[in-house]
Amino acid sequence: MFPEHRPRRLRTTPAMRRLVGETTLRPRQLILPMFVAEGLDQPKAISSMPGVVQHTRDTLRKAAVDAVNAGVGGLMLFGIPETRDAEGSGAVDENGILNVALRDLRHELGDATVLMADTCLDEFTDHGHCGVLDADGGVDNDATLRLYAEMAVAQAEAGAHVLGPSGMMDGQIGVIRRALDEVGHSDKAILAYAAKYASAFYGPFREAVDSQLKGDRKTYQQDPGNAREALREIELDLAEGADMIMVKPALSYLDVVKAAADISPVPVAAYNISGEYAMVEAAAANGWLDRERTVLEVLTSIRRAGADMILTYWAAEAAAWLD
Repeated sequence: MFPEHRPRRLRTTPAMRRLVGETTLRPRQLILPMFVAEGLDQPKAISSMPGVVQHTRDTLRKAAVDAVNAGVGGLMLFGIPETRDAEGSGAVDENGILNVALRDLRHELGDATVLMADTCLDEFTDHGHCGVLDADGGVDNDATLRLYAEMAVAQAEAGAHVLGPSGMMDGQIGVIRRALDEVGHSDKAILAYAAKYASAFYGPFREAVDSQLKGDRKTYQQDPGNAREALREIELDLAEGADMIMVKPALSYLDVVKAAADISPVPVAAYNISGEYAMVEAAAANGWLDRERTVLEVLTSIRRAGADMILTYWAAEAAAWLD
């Protein structure tokens, strides 16, 4: 009689495995983060993220069209200015690189994709923090909120469908929601970076945005060992009006992604960040991993944990593989 149960019957052929598959990964669930830099006349490679570049405005438009044609669900845009100051004034300037690029993409793509904007000051400040500093050099939460509100409105008017506040300031979702509603942008959605950890895996991203950061962000990003705290942050952002929530990073925090999915009444995103990308690319370049299989396994694991959508630098390439 042994064995009475034979699960292998459901693995016998590709068609059978496809029929009983539990977790789907589709292009529409992938969001491509993109970088656009002021003052470039050609794309600039990011050495720690092979295959990823800082775009010019022209190459950004072309790459965005290609990604949308591949079927990705959305684009998340980051801007890198030529000059910075203590308050990150380029973030709210209608002619700043991020707002100009948002207008470019909205003109090019219209509503063919979901255009998202990073609503944070770190790329624009000369000290590299996600907010303005107080007299003692700490990040001033409430002074920063006023700038986030202004930045969100500028991005909405530039054409963003979704605002992505990533600075982990207390109260940021409520302040941004009120600011958008007051000027008639009640249709703009907010993707809250609700659980964002002070991770070592952000290293390559710092190169990608030419970060000016000295020190760390541990006074506002979460301790990697804390999970209950993430649920509290998520609940607060939901109460303030978040339309979607995000966990960042993804791979080292799949338990948090799962916990977020269990409690969230709105869609859950996870950010497959630069260090996670760089590890796989380095191992594949050395012949230690099958690149395509590894990438798809990584993305599937994030979906399996409960993410409805994934921000990943592989989005356009993976979309082509999936189709």
